[in-house]
Amino acid sequence: MPGPVPKRTEVRRRRNKSEVPTIKAPSMSEVRVPEADPRWHPIALEWFGSLNTSGMRQFFEDSDWAYARYVAEAMHRGLDSDRFSAVLFAAVSSAMDDLGVTEGSRRRLRIELQRGAPEESPGKAAVRRLRGQLRVLPPPNAKPRGRTKLA
Repeated sequence: MPGPVPKRTEVRRRRNKSEVPTIKAPSMSEVRVPEADPRWHPIALEWFGSLNTSGMRQFFEDSDWAYARYVAEAMHRGLDSDRFSAVLFAAVSSAMDDLGVTEGSRRRLRIELQRGAPEESPGKAAVRRLRGQLRVLPPPNAKPRGRTKLA
């Protein structure tokens, strides 16, 4: 999805329906995570290993893991080369976005991973904090407002 990164749902104001309905289908089999090639560059090994501990792992199918292995191989070749290739770097970065490995790419896919259920949204916390800092005093000659206690 081109364009700016969407906001997280708890921050988003508009709740329009998605233009494209989501089609759901059951997974066909147990997902098999392929082994990383030990000859890969350390950065490619670290990246590929991080996919197995990522929250996105639950969405990966065999084809996604095969694609990730291919991306790691391309990453290895780029990092192991004597020359830096901007074209290869762009292709690897684009492929990583396809796999949803960054916060921005996950938001574009409308996937939000949460480490723990927050008690309140960051916006509500900021408003609560600011309200605690505000002290509005009535003018010195103002009459009391609200209910008055009868003697």
